[in-house]
Amino acid sequence: MNFQFEMTDTFGGEANYSWVKRSSSEFKSNATDKALVRRAKKWAGLSGVRCAVDNYGEMISIKPIGRPVVVFITEGIM
Repeated sequence: MNFQFEMTDTFGGEANYSWVKRSSSEFKSNATDKALVRRAKKWAGLSGVRCAVDNYGEMISIKPIGRPVVVFITEGIM
C-alpha cells in the first residue's frame, strides 16, 4: 500500500499551509498505525519528539508537543 506524508506549519493549532512538504512511502498491506507513525516521524525529523497522535480512520495526524507543525498520513493512490 502507498501512504502519503504531508507536513505543514500551524497557526492557532490548525494546519496553515503557508509551506508544505510532501512525500509518499510504500508499506505492506498489514502495516500497523504505530509503524506508519514511526516512519512519518523519521521522515519529518521528529524521531524522539513527544507527539499527540489522532487516528481519524482515513487519516492520522501527528502534532509534536511545543512545535508549530503537523504531519498527516493518508492512504495514497499509486
